[in-house]
Amino acid sequence: MTPNDPKFLAIAIEEAKTGLAEGGIPIGAALVCDGRVLGAGHNQRIQLGSPIRHGETDALEAAGRQSAAVYRRSTMYTTLSPCDMCTGAILLYGIPRVVIGENRTFLGAEALLRSRGVEVVLMDDPDCLSMMKEFIAENPELWNEDIGE
Repeated sequence: MTPNDPKFLAIAIEEAKTGLAEGGIPIGAALVCDGRVLGAGHNQRIQLGSPIRHGETDALEAAGRQSAAVYRRSTMYTTLSPCDMCTGAILLYGIPRVVIGENRTFLGAEALLRSRGVEVVLMDDPDCLSMMKEFIAENPELWNEDIGE
């Protein structure tokens, strides 16, 4: 963990709260390069009726087109362990580092990320955990839809 990790994870947490306030699933993310936020976003599957707008993909969309060199210096901050789709995007763009808020409510493809040389940092953040636990308890159908069950 670096000294800046809590600051950038806080941006992802604010995005997750925004998504929740919009009636969506509270998962947020931020793509950061050289200490600068390139893009931040949140899960918008409900809001946009989109099957692919997870927190990480929304952050990538907000960041816009970047060069391969930028992606290779970036860190993806996400409130929840990345699913297979988001892991694929991280691998596709060569993002070398992922900081995860929590992975107790959902364990994504962290092993795949590590096997491909990505540094995975688990913050085990209590705010991320409580936000997801509460959402899952109150919205099991939406949650199961989001994770493909």
